[in-house]
Amino acid sequence: MSSQTPNEDSKGSVAIKKRSRVPGVMVTQFVEQLPLGKATPDFTRKPMAVTTHEGKKVFFKAMVSGEPAPKVTWSRNKGEINDPEKYKTRYDERTQEYILEIINITLDQADGYKCFATNEYGKAVCTATLTVIDVGNKNKSQAESGQPAQNFRSMLKKTEGVKKKKPLPPKKEGEIDPKLWELLLTASKKDYERICLDFGVTDFRWLLKKLKQMKTEMEDEQSKVVEKLDNVKQIQVKPSGRAEFSFDMKLVDNNSAINVYKDGTGLSYDDDKNSKHSLTKTGINYVFSIKDVEPADAGLYQVDVEDTNVFTTDFQVPDVEFVANLKNTKVTESEDALFQCVLSSPLNRITWLTEDSSLDDGEKYQIIVSEDKLTHTLRVKNCQMTDKGMYSAIVGVTKSSASLTVGVNASRQKDSKSKDQSKTDEDSQHMDKDEHAESDKNALSTGDATAKGGEEFGGEGASDDGSGASFGVGTSEDQHVGEVQNKIISSNGDDKSATADTGASKKKGGQRDLLVSDAEKDRGVQFVSGLSDTIANVDEQVELSCKLSSDTSEGKWYKNGKLLTDGDGVKIIKDGACHRLIIDCCKKDDAAVYRFEAEGRKSEATLNVQDPPNLDPDALGKFKQPIIIKAGENAEWKLPFSGGAPMTIQWYKDDEELLPASNVKIGTSDTDSQLRLTKCQRKDSGQVKIKIKNEFGTKEALSRLIVLDKPTAPQGPVEVMESAVTSVEFKWKPPKDNGGCPVTNYIIERQQVGRNKWSNLGEIPANPSFKDSDVDPGRRYCYRIRAKNVEGVSDYLQTEDISAGVLRYPGSPTTPRVVSAFKDCINLSWCPPCDTGGTKIIGYNLEKNKAGTNYWSLVNQKGPITDTMYAVKDVFEGAAYKFRVSAINLSGAGDPSIPCDTVIARDPMKPPGKVRDLKLTDSSYNSFSLAWAKPKEVKGVEDEAQGYYVEIRPIESLEWTRCNSVPITLTSYTVLGLKAMATYWVRILATNYGGDGEPQGFDKYIIAMPPPVKPRFKDRNMKTFMVVRSGNTVRLNINFEASPLPDVSWVKDGVPLAKHVTITNSDKGSQLLIPTSERSDSGIYTITVKNIVGQESFNVEIRVTDNPKPPGPLELDQKTPGTVTLSWGSSPDEKRDDRLHYMVSKRDSFKPTWRTVADNLFNNKFTVVNIIAGREYYFRVFAKNDMGLSPPSVSPVFAVRKEKGTFKVNMPQSKSVNLESPPSFLVPLKRRTAPLGYECHMSCAVKGDPTPRVTWYHENISLNTNTNYHITNVCGVCSLFILQVGPKDNGEYKVVLENKLGMAESSMTLNVRE
Repeated sequence: MSSQTPNEDSKGSVAIKKRSRVPGVMVTQFVEQLPLGKATPDFTRKPMAVTTHEGKKVFFKAMVSGEPAPKVTWSRNKGEINDPEKYKTRYDERTQEYILEIINITLDQADGYKCFATNEYGKAVCTATLTVIDVGNKNKSQAESGQPAQNFRSMLKKTEGVKKKKPLPPKKEGEIDPKLWELLLTASKKDYERICLDFGVTDFRWLLKKLKQMKTEMEDEQSKVVEKLDNVKQIQVKPSGRAEFSFDMKLVDNNSAINVYKDGTGLSYDDDKNSKHSLTKTGINYVFSIKDVEPADAGLYQVDVEDTNVFTTDFQVPDVEFVANLKNTKVTESEDALFQCVLSSPLNRITWLTEDSSLDDGEKYQIIVSEDKLTHTLRVKNCQMTDKGMYSAIVGVTKSSASLTVGVNASRQKDSKSKDQSKTDEDSQHMDKDEHAESDKNALSTGDATAKGGEEFGGEGASDDGSGASFGVGTSEDQHVGEVQNKIISSNGDDKSATADTGASKKKGGQRDLLVSDAEKDRGVQFVSGLSDTIANVDEQVELSCKLSSDTSEGKWYKNGKLLTDGDGVKIIKDGACHRLIIDCCKKDDAAVYRFEAEGRKSEATLNVQDPPNLDPDALGKFKQPIIIKAGENAEWKLPFSGGAPMTIQWYKDDEELLPASNVKIGTSDTDSQLRLTKCQRKDSGQVKIKIKNEFGTKEALSRLIVLDKPTAPQGPVEVMESAVTSVEFKWKPPKDNGGCPVTNYIIERQQVGRNKWSNLGEIPANPSFKDSDVDPGRRYCYRIRAKNVEGVSDYLQTEDISAGVLRYPGSPTTPRVVSAFKDCINLSWCPPCDTGGTKIIGYNLEKNKAGTNYWSLVNQKGPITDTMYAVKDVFEGAAYKFRVSAINLSGAGDPSIPCDTVIARDPMKPPGKVRDLKLTDSSYNSFSLAWAKPKEVKGVEDEAQGYYVEIRPIESLEWTRCNSVPITLTSYTVLGLKAMATYWVRILATNYGGDGEPQGFDKYIIAMPPPVKPRFKDRNMKTFMVVRSGNTVRLNINFEASPLPDVSWVKDGVPLAKHVTITNSDKGSQLLIPTSERSDSGIYTITVKNIVGQESFNVEIRVTDNPKPPGPLELDQKTPGTVTLSWGSSPDEKRDDRLHYMVSKRDSFKPTWRTVADNLFNNKFTVVNIIAGREYYFRVFAKNDMGLSPPSVSPVFAVRKEKGTFKVNMPQSKSVNLESPPSFLVPLKRRTAPLGYECHMSCAVKGDPTPRVTWYHENISLNTNTNYHITNVCGVCSLFILQVGPKDNGEYKVVLENKLGMAESSMTLNVRE
């Protein structure tokens, strides 16, 4: 055997798929027609899937068939099996099994293992799955423990042909596009807004209610085929150029077909990622991908399991190109980086990607789209070294990519500044402060100059000095770029330099980096860290800070170019080199551009002040307190708020938005909002939420409404706990809703059945049970139960009729079990009865019976036993006893239990030894017959065996199964219910009161099969030839016996059977079935039955034919007197039926009957002899086959004239004959029995010459003159008819014949039956 997958290309040029008798096996035939006696490989028993623990040993076993004997190889889906230390393959000649042994299983060996059986005529393959459980965490699923996925290739079903899916209904004017509903049904909630935006729906909240209803209906339908569906991701184009969508799905049936449709047309796919369309599975995650995406791939993609839709996504490939591509960007740590592109046509969104994942708008990334939908910007916030790499923007099938380079902080790069930067810093020191402020203002302006500056800045950003960042093509959206820039500009009062610096500032879009020359580094101050743009809320404290390279340098703070001091509502703090500006309570007026200047250096930042919704803590605390009201009252909430306008206020109850209605009043002003619910009911209780939202944020507050009301009725069913002679006790369930406050009491009423009056029994505490001790024996009662709380009394729960005072005894306890036995004590235990008789069990009576007596004596003389175990000490050593127990309730003692087995009062025994001479006496496909001898008794070591247990274990299992739950006393046993051809280990255990002895088993396992029998056919009178009319059904049953189960094969004239011929095999026979036979089905069919012992064959000829068509015209020719030659045309069926022949018949004018003169004629000519002149002859020719005769071909009349001659008659002499004879009976009378009231007929046949006189007698009385009898004599048949038989007609009847030559008589007896 080999461990490599066979090379299919080396086989024949054809690959015919065949069906195997074993499910899960694929058979491929390499030749068009198999030679006689040859067979393709197949599995008679395939390897089974195995689940085992890590570190165990696993066996895969297979049995194969085929002629010539196939070669068996093994492989696995992932990896090789060539390592002899891990994998061993062998062939067991005794069992004819091919075995793959995997030693010391590890988690990475969990996989799908394939077995190949190959010969020169074909190949068979099957797969078995190995699942390995991690012993360190057995409860982990296969996916969690890192095991590889199952062989998904066998689960994917390629679509054959083109499948069509029912198209979506067309969109109607004024209605929602059905495609939008289809997409929302299977999408995640986070994708709702994006999908609706694609369809032009900006407010989709009004869709949610209908969508929720539709989604519930769809989930009910999906639950039939899918257990779980989540983690749905819409289709996206990846950086690799593939379009992919994915979802997690757990199927109800792993063999369910998964179909993928594009615009309603089925797609062909597999699990090969190199294919155009592929669907791969890892655990429960499914990924569908499209390779080499083209515009033609756009469309609506749907995934169905069987015929149920589980996922829908829309893939759009817009006809849009990049007018301006992304450009490479350099930033330093903790700064923001921007990538920007411009499209040729407006688009709501594009896809942003890194090298390994897609990007969404969030804390790390901000995606900005301009109002005209042409400019798209990606901001990477707070860049770190891990953020560097390639960033891509994808529009349809077009991609633009750029790199992000993140450098270390500017203070660590000061030595790497270029000479150009130094010169720029030196010139900038001569800038005048006034013109410097004007330059800042110009740098922040927008327009054409800014756009042009953005382009130039993007070009310089790619330089090696790390001083700039690439923002792509400048547009009107450059204010977004300005938001993230730290404007650090240097100046010193030189007008000319200031002008140049101003232009540079415009061109570079407000560059933040400080440009300092090497010559200035030692002479001037520098910024270690500059100001950063800040966002603050109203009334919050905000701090702007920067750090200089010198601790002694002083600086100034400016707000929108105006100098700030401590008296302007701000705090200016200098802490060494750190300079801070603190605003204790931000107002909207504080939003401005702040600048810090020190020794000609400056740094700018923008402070944006937001005013999100704000709630007063005291008012919020009051709002959160639950509102408790009584049913019918009104509930009110009021919450003041503050924040920037406009405000959106929404009220919710139990997560459903409240809208103004008759019982819902909502009032909102600029400073507060009120909610009033009128006439509240208990069902209105729940959570109340207010959501306050503006452009800067959202605030929510929760409260709770509790409506107090009377409780609902107590819940049934009422369970009767006790029904005694003098009391009734029952219990029920508390109300489902207590009305918002605890149930304090239950009110009980009672009615005696048959009366109309209800009696109040009073109130009981809140415990839901009641015992009525005031009942009359034999009466039936009905009870009403009401719950009560502080708000009122509930409706009542009425019980069924409860009987009291009926003597009802308990059922029988279980059979007492002997716990242990000693010479002076026997310990017993039992279980209470299932039927207590409606009352409590108060004790038990235990009785004993000594072997050899019929008397049962009470063991517990001092009173009932209250426990379910008892030690019987009143026993004699060596005596045998039986015990039984009865239960006692308030009505008395019930029936005793079944007595236990006989137990002997003696000290415990030693377990017996092993049984001897274990042997297999007989076996079949579903049973074993075993026999053994008793184990030897060794005093003090091994005592006598009192019974035996038979245990079996399938070879693939590790647990033994006991065949008999009760020990058997015989030394033979037949194990039933086995699986045919399965392999078992068998062992016998002897047992006694001392326990089970050591098991005795066979050295080898046993196969469930009869003794080997060579195949032979059972029916001695089997047909060897069959004739069937064309069109009829051919059914041929062949019975045989063979062991083990044989391989059965059929051939027709030495070649395989046609496809329309059905073969059905069983272990006792085989059936050949041709539903509608044709003439081409004629031939010799050979059945071959083969097993390991031998083989046997049998031939049956089947001829399919039909009634033949008549021969051609019949011609007559007379060449010789006395003969005539007939010739006729061939029947049209003669060429198709080699057994067709002809039959000739004739009729002459002398005899009107037809007579066959020739048969089995295989030619078209025949000469008829003995033609007599003067007669007319008629001839007919029939075509004849196995089905019968055809219509005849009839000849014209044929006649030969006869010459007239002299007619002479010779009359013989007559002789006189005496015909007289005495009377006699040809047929005598016969004994008869007639029913009373019915008619009776008697007759006899007579002869005599002269004709005899006939006389009838009844009991020797003549009947000839009796009119009650009808007597006739016709042609010698004498009859007597009685119209209605009566009792008087019973007796002897006699007929007397008389003539002159003598007398004869015949008698009979008539019995009249009542």
